[in-house]
Amino acid sequence: MSNATISESVQNYYGEVLQSSEDLKTSACCTLDAMPVHLRSLLADIHPEVVARYYGCGSPLPPVLEGCTVLDLGCGTGRDCYLLSRLVGESGQVIGVDMTEQQLAIAKQHCDWHAERYGYAESNVSFKLGQIEDLAAAGIADNSIDVVVSNCVVNLSANKQQVLSEILRVLKPGGEIYFSDVYADRRIPEKLKADPVLLGECLGGALYWEDFRRMMQSMGCPDVRVVKETPIALDDPEVSNKIGMVNFTSITIRAFKVPLEDRCEDFGQVAVYKGTIAEHPHSFDLDDHHHFEKGKPLRVCGNTSDMLALSRYAEHFDIWGDKSTHFGLFDCAPPNTKLSLESGAACC
Repeated sequence: MSNATISESVQNYYGEVLQSSEDLKTSACCTLDAMPVHLRSLLADIHPEVVARYYGCGSPLPPVLEGCTVLDLGCGTGRDCYLLSRLVGESGQVIGVDMTEQQLAIAKQHCDWHAERYGYAESNVSFKLGQIEDLAAAGIADNSIDVVVSNCVVNLSANKQQVLSEILRVLKPGGEIYFSDVYADRRIPEKLKADPVLLGECLGGALYWEDFRRMMQSMGCPDVRVVKETPIALDDPEVSNKIGMVNFTSITIRAFKVPLEDRCEDFGQVAVYKGTIAEHPHSFDLDDHHHFEKGKPLRVCGNTSDMLALSRYAEHFDIWGDKSTHFGLFDCAPPNTKLSLESGAACC
Protein backbone atom coordinates (compact mmCIF):
# COMPACT_ATOMS: atom_id res chain seq x y z
CA MET A 1 0.00 0.00 0.00
CA SER A 2 1.60 3.27 -1.12
CA ASN A 3 1.84 6.35 1.06
CA ALA A 4 -0.65 8.12 -1.20
CA THR A 5 -3.12 5.22 -0.94
CA ILE A 6 -2.86 5.21 2.85
CA SER A 7 -3.50 8.94 2.92
CA GLU A 8 -6.54 8.55 0.66
CA SER A 9 -7.88 5.72 2.81
CA VAL A 10 -7.60 7.80 5.98
CA GLN A 11 -9.22 10.83 4.34
CA ASN A 12 -12.12 8.68 3.15
CA TYR A 13 -12.61 7.05 6.57
CA TYR A 14 -12.67 10.34 8.45
CA GLY A 15 -14.34 12.38 5.75
CA GLU A 16 -17.00 9.96 4.49
CA VAL A 17 -17.31 6.78 6.57
CA LEU A 18 -17.42 8.38 10.02
CA GLN A 19 -20.30 10.76 10.53
CA SER A 20 -19.94 11.00 14.33
CA SER A 21 -17.90 9.44 17.12
CA GLU A 22 -20.70 6.86 17.49
CA ASP A 23 -19.51 5.24 14.25
CA LEU A 24 -16.15 4.19 15.69
CA LYS A 25 -15.69 0.45 16.25
CA THR A 26 -13.07 0.45 19.03
CA SER A 27 -12.20 2.24 22.26
CA ALA A 28 -9.27 4.03 20.63
CA CYS A 29 -11.43 7.10 21.16
CA CYS A 30 -12.34 8.31 24.59
CA THR A 31 -15.20 9.63 26.61
CA LEU A 32 -15.39 12.59 28.94
CA ASP A 33 -14.16 10.36 31.77
CA ALA A 34 -10.65 10.50 30.32
CA MET A 35 -10.51 14.30 30.41
CA PRO A 36 -8.94 16.16 33.37
CA VAL A 37 -11.47 17.89 35.59
CA HIS A 38 -10.20 21.40 34.83
CA LEU A 39 -10.89 20.86 31.12
CA ARG A 40 -14.35 19.36 31.41
CA SER A 41 -16.01 22.65 32.28
CA LEU A 42 -14.53 24.20 29.13
CA LEU A 43 -16.38 21.70 26.93
CA ALA A 44 -19.61 23.58 27.58
CA ASP A 45 -18.17 26.45 25.51
CA ILE A 46 -17.33 24.26 22.49
CA HIS A 47 -19.80 24.26 19.61
CA PRO A 48 -21.89 21.03 19.64
CA GLU A 49 -21.09 20.20 16.00
CA VAL A 50 -17.35 20.35 16.76
CA VAL A 51 -17.75 17.99 19.72
CA ALA A 52 -19.91 15.51 17.78
CA ARG A 53 -17.25 14.98 15.11
CA TYR A 54 -14.38 14.49 17.56
CA TYR A 55 -12.33 11.28 17.09
CA GLY A 56 -9.31 11.66 19.40
CA CYS A 57 -8.05 9.28 22.10
CA GLY A 58 -8.05 11.70 25.03
CA SER A 59 -7.13 15.31 25.63
CA PRO A 60 -3.34 15.64 25.50
CA LEU A 61 -3.25 19.26 26.59
CA PRO A 62 -0.42 20.12 28.98
CA PRO A 63 -0.50 23.00 31.47
CA VAL A 64 1.33 26.36 31.45
CA LEU A 65 0.13 27.47 28.02
CA GLU A 66 -0.74 31.13 28.61
CA GLY A 67 0.66 33.19 25.73
CA CYS A 68 2.07 30.16 23.90
CA THR A 69 1.89 29.25 20.23
CA VAL A 70 0.51 25.70 20.05
CA LEU A 71 0.32 23.46 16.99
CA ASP A 72 -2.32 20.72 16.85
CA LEU A 73 -1.49 18.01 14.31
CA GLY A 74 -4.52 16.31 12.80
CA CYS A 75 -6.89 18.79 14.40
CA GLY A 76 -10.03 17.44 12.74
CA THR A 77 -13.05 19.61 13.52
CA GLY A 78 -10.99 21.60 16.00
CA ARG A 79 -12.24 20.52 19.41
CA ASP A 80 -8.79 20.54 21.00
CA CYS A 81 -7.88 23.74 19.14
CA TYR A 82 -10.81 25.54 20.71
CA LEU A 83 -9.95 24.15 24.14
CA LEU A 84 -6.39 25.37 23.57
CA SER A 85 -7.73 28.76 22.51
CA ARG A 86 -8.96 29.23 26.08
CA LEU A 87 -5.76 27.84 27.61
CA VAL A 88 -3.31 30.04 25.65
CA GLY A 89 -5.48 33.12 26.21
CA GLU A 90 -6.11 35.96 23.83
CA SER A 91 -2.37 36.69 23.60
CA GLY A 92 -1.59 33.14 22.50
CA GLN A 93 -2.05 31.43 19.16
CA VAL A 94 -3.35 28.02 18.09
CA ILE A 95 -2.70 26.46 14.68
CA GLY A 96 -4.57 23.36 13.55
CA VAL A 97 -3.38 21.27 10.60
CA ASP A 98 -5.45 18.52 8.98
CA MET A 99 -5.64 16.84 5.57
CA THR A 100 -9.40 16.16 5.59
CA GLU A 101 -11.35 18.99 3.98
CA GLN A 102 -14.70 17.88 5.41
CA GLN A 103 -13.33 18.06 8.96
CA LEU A 104 -11.66 21.43 8.46
CA ALA A 105 -14.80 22.89 6.91
CA ILE A 106 -16.62 22.31 10.20
CA ALA A 107 -13.68 23.67 12.23
CA LYS A 108 -13.45 26.88 10.23
CA GLN A 109 -17.16 27.61 10.41
CA HIS A 110 -16.97 28.19 14.14
CA CYS A 111 -13.88 30.43 14.61
CA ASP A 112 -15.87 33.61 15.12
CA TRP A 113 -18.47 31.80 17.24
CA HIS A 114 -15.79 30.69 19.72
CA ALA A 115 -14.00 34.05 19.75
CA GLU A 116 -17.25 35.76 20.69
CA ARG A 117 -17.98 33.08 23.27
CA TYR A 118 -14.57 33.65 24.88
CA GLY A 119 -14.78 37.43 24.75
CA TYR A 120 -11.85 37.78 22.33
CA ALA A 121 -11.62 40.70 19.93
CA GLU A 122 -10.76 38.22 17.19
CA SER A 123 -10.09 34.52 16.88
CA ASN A 124 -6.65 33.29 17.94
CA VAL A 125 -7.17 30.00 16.08
CA SER A 126 -6.24 29.30 12.46
CA PHE A 127 -6.74 26.11 10.46
CA LYS A 128 -4.56 24.91 7.60
CA LEU A 129 -5.27 22.18 5.08
CA GLY A 130 -2.12 20.12 4.70
CA GLN A 131 -0.11 17.02 5.42
CA ILE A 132 1.46 16.67 8.86
CA GLU A 133 4.51 15.20 7.09
CA ASP A 134 5.11 18.56 5.37
CA LEU A 135 4.45 21.40 7.79
CA ALA A 136 6.61 23.73 5.71
CA ALA A 137 4.00 23.56 2.94
CA ALA A 138 1.44 24.64 5.55
CA GLY A 139 3.61 27.67 6.34
CA ILE A 140 4.94 26.50 9.72
CA ALA A 141 8.41 28.01 10.15
CA ASP A 142 11.48 26.60 11.91
CA ASN A 143 11.64 27.17 15.68
CA SER A 144 8.23 28.89 15.76
CA ILE A 145 6.13 26.63 18.00
CA ASP A 146 6.15 26.38 21.80
CA VAL A 147 4.13 23.18 22.11
CA VAL A 148 3.05 20.52 19.60
CA VAL A 149 0.06 18.39 20.51
CA SER A 150 -1.49 15.51 18.62
CA ASN A 151 -4.41 13.29 19.45
CA CYS A 152 -4.39 9.78 17.94
CA VAL A 153 -3.10 11.03 14.59
CA VAL A 154 0.56 10.08 14.12
CA ASN A 155 -0.43 6.42 13.77
CA LEU A 156 -2.47 7.39 10.68
CA SER A 157 0.60 8.70 8.86
CA ALA A 158 2.37 6.59 6.27
CA ASN A 159 5.68 8.32 7.08
CA LYS A 160 5.87 8.67 10.84
CA GLN A 161 9.57 9.47 10.92
CA GLN A 162 8.97 12.46 8.67
CA VAL A 163 6.16 13.65 10.95
CA LEU A 164 8.41 13.47 14.00
CA SER A 165 11.22 15.19 12.11
CA GLU A 166 8.87 18.04 11.17
CA ILE A 167 7.74 18.37 14.77
CA LEU A 168 11.31 18.81 15.95
CA ARG A 169 11.99 21.29 13.13
CA VAL A 170 9.15 23.64 14.03
CA LEU A 171 9.59 23.45 17.81
CA LYS A 172 11.45 26.24 19.55
CA PRO A 173 14.45 25.22 21.70
CA GLY A 174 12.95 24.08 24.98
CA GLY A 175 9.63 23.39 23.28
CA GLU A 176 7.47 20.45 24.25
CA ILE A 177 5.93 17.53 22.38
CA TYR A 178 2.83 16.31 24.21
CA PHE A 179 0.63 13.83 22.44
CA SER A 180 -1.47 10.72 22.74
CA ASP A 181 -1.32 7.87 20.30
CA VAL A 182 -1.93 4.17 19.93
CA TYR A 183 1.05 1.81 20.22
CA ALA A 184 1.37 -1.92 19.71
CA ASP A 185 3.32 -4.56 21.61
CA ARG A 186 4.67 -5.93 18.32
CA ARG A 187 5.09 -4.93 14.68
CA ILE A 188 1.82 -5.04 12.74
CA PRO A 189 1.77 -7.54 9.80
CA GLU A 190 1.99 -5.74 6.46
CA LYS A 191 -1.34 -7.06 5.15
CA LEU A 192 -3.17 -5.65 8.19
CA LYS A 193 -1.57 -2.23 7.79
CA ALA A 194 -3.50 -1.88 4.52
CA ASP A 195 -6.91 -2.75 5.99
CA PRO A 196 -9.00 0.46 5.72
CA VAL A 197 -11.03 -0.21 8.88
CA LEU A 198 -8.01 -1.12 11.01
CA LEU A 199 -6.15 1.90 9.63
CA GLY A 200 -9.06 4.25 10.26
CA GLU A 201 -9.57 2.88 13.77
CA CYS A 202 -5.95 3.82 14.65
CA LEU A 203 -4.83 0.19 14.88
CA GLY A 204 -3.35 -0.79 11.51
CA GLY A 205 -0.83 2.04 11.58
CA ALA A 206 0.10 1.79 15.25
CA LEU A 207 3.82 1.80 15.87
CA TYR A 208 5.55 -0.90 17.89
CA TRP A 209 6.59 1.04 20.99
CA GLU A 210 10.27 0.10 20.76
CA ASP A 211 10.41 1.22 17.14
CA PHE A 212 8.94 4.58 18.19
CA ARG A 213 11.53 4.91 20.95
CA ARG A 214 14.36 4.10 18.54
CA MET A 215 12.99 6.52 15.96
CA MET A 216 12.94 9.38 18.45
CA GLN A 217 16.44 8.55 19.63
CA SER A 218 17.76 8.57 16.06
CA MET A 219 16.45 12.13 15.65
CA GLY A 220 18.19 13.44 18.74
CA CYS A 221 15.36 12.96 21.21
CA PRO A 222 16.67 10.11 23.40
CA ASP A 223 14.47 10.54 26.46
CA VAL A 224 10.74 10.24 25.78
CA ARG A 225 8.61 10.19 28.93
CA VAL A 226 5.40 8.22 29.37
CA VAL A 227 2.76 10.28 31.17
CA LYS A 228 -0.07 7.77 31.11
CA GLU A 229 -0.96 4.52 29.40
CA THR A 230 -4.21 2.59 29.17
CA PRO A 231 -5.02 -0.67 27.32
CA ILE A 232 -7.39 -0.48 24.37
CA ALA A 233 -10.25 -2.97 24.23
CA LEU A 234 -11.06 -4.54 20.85
CA ASP A 235 -14.78 -4.97 21.48
CA ASP A 236 -15.84 -5.18 17.84
CA PRO A 237 -15.81 -8.88 16.74
CA GLU A 238 -14.69 -8.06 13.19
CA VAL A 239 -11.74 -6.02 14.43
CA SER A 240 -10.82 -8.56 17.10
CA ASN A 241 -10.83 -11.45 14.62
CA LYS A 242 -8.43 -9.59 12.37
CA ILE A 243 -5.92 -8.23 14.84
CA GLY A 244 -6.78 -9.60 18.27
CA MET A 245 -3.32 -11.15 18.68
CA VAL A 246 -1.85 -7.65 19.11
CA ASN A 247 -2.10 -5.76 22.38
CA PHE A 248 -2.76 -2.05 21.86
CA THR A 249 -2.23 0.73 24.36
CA SER A 250 -3.13 4.40 24.34
CA ILE A 251 -0.05 6.24 25.58
CA THR A 252 0.49 9.90 26.33
CA ILE A 253 4.10 10.98 25.92
CA ARG A 254 5.98 14.17 26.54
CA ALA A 255 9.38 15.06 25.16
CA PHE A 256 11.38 18.26 24.90
CA LYS A 257 13.58 19.88 22.30
CA VAL A 258 16.44 19.97 24.76
CA PRO A 259 19.91 18.38 24.46
CA LEU A 260 19.67 15.24 26.60
CA GLU A 261 21.66 12.10 27.24
CA ASP A 262 20.49 8.62 26.27
CA ARG A 263 20.70 7.45 29.87
CA CYS A 264 19.72 9.06 33.15
CA GLU A 265 22.92 10.33 34.75
CA ASP A 266 23.35 11.35 38.38
CA PHE A 267 24.78 14.78 39.17
CA GLY A 268 23.37 15.02 42.68
CA GLN A 269 20.62 17.43 41.61
CA VAL A 270 17.35 18.10 43.38
CA ALA A 271 14.15 19.71 42.08
CA VAL A 272 11.47 21.42 44.17
CA TYR A 273 8.02 22.20 42.79
CA LYS A 274 6.73 25.61 43.87
CA GLY A 275 3.04 24.75 43.50
CA THR A 276 2.52 27.67 41.14
CA ILE A 277 0.79 25.92 38.23
CA ALA A 278 -2.85 26.90 38.65
CA GLU A 279 -4.42 23.53 37.87
CA HIS A 280 -1.78 21.68 39.94
CA PRO A 281 -1.62 23.54 43.27
CA HIS A 282 -0.44 20.59 45.38
CA SER A 283 1.63 18.45 43.04
CA PHE A 284 2.79 18.07 39.45
CA ASP A 285 3.45 14.85 37.53
CA LEU A 286 6.14 15.21 34.91
CA ASP A 287 5.65 11.59 33.90
CA ASP A 288 4.60 8.25 35.35
CA HIS A 289 7.48 8.14 37.84
CA HIS A 290 8.24 11.78 38.67
CA HIS A 291 5.63 13.02 41.13
CA PHE A 292 6.58 16.41 42.55
CA GLU A 293 4.82 17.43 45.74
CA LYS A 294 4.76 21.14 46.44
CA GLY A 295 7.80 22.14 48.49
CA LYS A 296 9.19 18.62 48.78
CA PRO A 297 12.72 18.13 47.37
CA LEU A 298 13.03 15.26 44.90
CA ARG A 299 16.29 13.84 43.58
CA VAL A 300 16.38 14.03 39.79
CA CYS A 301 18.68 12.90 37.01
CA GLY A 302 20.42 15.34 34.71
CA ASN A 303 17.82 14.87 31.97
CA THR A 304 14.89 15.61 34.26
CA SER A 305 16.68 18.65 35.61
CA ASP A 306 17.20 19.97 32.08
CA MET A 307 13.62 19.23 31.03
CA LEU A 308 12.42 21.43 33.86
CA ALA A 309 15.11 24.13 33.79
CA LEU A 310 15.24 24.63 30.00
CA SER A 311 11.52 24.62 29.25
CA ARG A 312 8.55 26.84 30.09
CA TYR A 313 8.25 24.95 33.39
CA ALA A 314 11.43 26.59 34.72
CA GLU A 315 9.67 29.33 36.68
CA HIS A 316 7.67 26.72 38.59
CA PHE A 317 10.67 24.82 39.94
CA ASP A 318 13.78 25.43 41.99
CA ILE A 319 16.69 23.31 40.80
CA TRP A 320 19.47 22.71 43.29
CA GLY A 321 22.89 21.69 42.03
CA ASP A 322 24.59 21.67 38.65
CA LYS A 323 26.53 19.18 36.52
CA SER A 324 29.97 19.92 37.88
CA THR A 325 30.18 16.57 39.67
CA HIS A 326 29.09 13.26 38.17
CA PHE A 327 28.06 10.29 40.32
CA GLY A 328 27.40 7.70 37.59
CA LEU A 329 24.06 6.39 36.41
CA PHE A 330 20.97 7.65 38.20
CA ASP A 331 19.04 4.96 40.04
CA CYS A 332 15.78 5.54 38.19
CA ALA A 333 12.77 4.16 39.98
CA PRO A 334 10.12 2.20 38.04
CA PRO A 335 6.84 3.91 37.25
CA ASN A 336 4.68 4.51 40.29
CA THR A 337 1.59 2.50 39.37
CA LYS A 338 -0.25 3.75 42.46
CA LEU A 339 -0.47 7.25 41.03
CA SER A 340 -3.54 8.24 39.06
CA LEU A 341 -2.15 10.74 36.61
CA GLU A 342 -4.66 13.07 34.97
CA SER A 343 -3.13 13.48 31.55
CA GLY A 344 -6.55 13.08 30.01
CA ALA A 345 -5.10 10.89 27.34
CA ALA A 346 -6.14 7.43 28.36
CA CYS A 347 -8.56 5.34 26.39
CA CYS A 348 -11.84 4.16 27.78
